[in-house]
Amino acid sequence: MANFLSALKESRLVKGTVYALVGLFSYPGINIVNHLKISGMENLEGLPKRNVLFVSNHQTYFADVITFIHIFCAFSWRKKNRLGLPFYLIWPFTKVKYVAAEETMKNNWLTKLFTLAGAITVKRTWKSDKGEVRRGLDPSDTRKITAALDKNWVITFPQGTTKPFAPGRKGTAYIIKNYQPIVVPVVITGFWRAFNKKGLRFKKKGSLLSVTIKPPLAIDYADSIENILEVVMDAIEQSKSFMMKGRHHLLSVIDK
Repeated sequence: MANFLSALKESRLVKGTVYALVGLFSYPGINIVNHLKISGMENLEGLPKRNVLFVSNHQTYFADVITFIHIFCAFSWRKKNRLGLPFYLIWPFTKVKYVAAEETMKNNWLTKLFTLAGAITVKRTWKSDKGEVRRGLDPSDTRKITAALDKNWVITFPQGTTKPFAPGRKGTAYIIKNYQPIVVPVVITGFWRAFNKKGLRFKKKGSLLSVTIKPPLAIDYADSIENILEVVMDAIEQSKSFMMKGRHHLLSVIDK
């Protein structure tokens, strides 16, 4: 029975229905109330339907990943650097998973619905009640992510927090080194300005939301975890060299 329910949750019928509901609810906020600028959708061309890891900076709990799913679905309908009208929700691209904190996804019925959209729930590697404390990698969480990569595109946020320029987690580099996925970096801006921290309420309407999909990284899988992480953080523009390199970065630091 447990296996049947698990298979049902992963079915295109269930995930497609959730994508349609979440997509119709979120589309106006992403592409009408605010303005979405997409760059680099051509870098999705030719990617296999499995073992692709998207790494991105993180600005809200849900608006970021929902926007990625919109983009992937639009791409599957051959849209180029735009969403257009959301007809793609009739038959969405559902081979997508995303990494999310376990406690965040248990908050209420809405977050539980988002879980059905493909969340890989992991335990937080940090806690902020008494300052940031980094914990070791949980092997069970690693297995969840690598199992997801076997059949899907996976979205992860190496910093594990919406705080800009927080250090990346070595767990992401560990997965890259040991399982050798294609790694596609994504840089987002404007989400912190448009939405609250959860990404479910507007903070400033009319904001420009920018999503830049970069070409897959040339990763030396034999390199050290530390060096791989440095490459990833530089690619998503969250390394020290990018910290004060632009007005939007400075404003996001001040806003936080």
